[in-house]
Amino acid sequence: MSAPPATRRLAAVLAADVVGYSRLMGEDEAGTQRKMTDWIAQTVRPLITSHNGRIFKLMGDGVLAEFGSVVDAVQCALEWQRLPTPAFAVRIGVNLGDIIVEGDDIFGEGVNIAARLEAQADPGTICISDVVHGQIKNKVDVRMDDLGSLSLKNIADPVRTWQIAPEDDAAPTAAFELPEKPSIAVLPFDNMSTDPEYAFLADGISEDLITALSKVRWFFVIARNSTFTYKGQAVDIKRVGRELGVRYVMEGSVRKAGNRVRVTAQLIEAATGHHVWAERYDREIEDIFDLQDEMTQTIIGAVEPEISAVERAAVSSKAPETLDAWEIFQRGVFHMWSYSQEDHANALKFLTRASELDPNFGPAHAYRAYVHYQGVVMHWSDNFEASLREGMIAARKALAADPEMRLPSSPLVAST
Repeated sequence: MSAPPATRRLAAVLAADVVGYSRLMGEDEAGTQRKMTDWIAQTVRPLITSHNGRIFKLMGDGVLAEFGSVVDAVQCALEWQRLPTPAFAVRIGVNLGDIIVEGDDIFGEGVNIAARLEAQADPGTICISDVVHGQIKNKVDVRMDDLGSLSLKNIADPVRTWQIAPEDDAAPTAAFELPEKPSIAVLPFDNMSTDPEYAFLADGISEDLITALSKVRWFFVIARNSTFTYKGQAVDIKRVGRELGVRYVMEGSVRKAGNRVRVTAQLIEAATGHHVWAERYDREIEDIFDLQDEMTQTIIGAVEPEISAVERAAVSSKAPETLDAWEIFQRGVFHMWSYSQEDHANALKFLTRASELDPNFGPAHAYRAYVHYQGVVMHWSDNFEASLREGMIAARKALAADPEMRLPSSPLVAST
């Protein structure tokens, strides 16, 4: 018996994708798959059905669903992103278009655009096509941000796209201004092991990282009481950045396998979601406290120079008159490590200005002392005696400002 012929119709298509699915599978394949299956059965399918939709395709990391009403599709997406304790963070795309129906499956550009829109969405948000926007703008009370016309993969013409961030229309959340110094929040590391003992190791590494970073005086570090409110949640890094007022977010996980433990860590720029640094460490388990100490020191040693490099790059294109004390300091450090006579003069100029703007900023004084010493050693100074005298004055000011100061690492350290 031959299959029924394909038919066409207009439909709203919702495409959803789990954020970080490959990483989750790499850390715990069986556990992630089991959790995903339960989540689809217990939460996702009932949610879609309650909005008069149906799932027509399940992929390893996502869902495609069809709705007869575009309003139903968007309302479903909004409710999905507003779930109070989501099992997974997702991105969602919604499109209204012509589809091809073959049996229980659906194909066509209407589906393809929904999938491409999903790929454009930030975690925890929804991207919709302009045709969807036109259908719901007077029916769904939600803020929609115009992203302009986007070129989507394998779609011939640009698609005007709108993004919905459901938290924007919920109860307002206090947001904090970014401090001058690099600010960082260490989220509680996830315990990916079945052994609950390793939840203590995960928490211990997170707490030790907060303590160790706090000792780096040129960091502004969010306290444990604030970051541990996110424990057990699938978080949107951009939202964490806004809520805590930080430039960087660190997250990670701990997983035990036999007599070994794997610790993963990653540093993310909160405003963009870009990964600044990521690493995985495999260690034998001997003394759990020694392991915790080693992981903390290893991660701090890797992260500190990476942040220094990002901060220097961020100020490199700014006009000097727009820079604050921290940014002027970074500009000076950049010139200092360039090791030329012209750069030496610029380094001294910027570091002197940074120390004048913030007399209690120890690193500015300390590096200014080093630049004076550098000028003598490299024979760039016109007056060796005066340079050494000014260098000693700057060094004493650095110690007076911060007797336990730890300086940002050099580019040479960052590259080793």
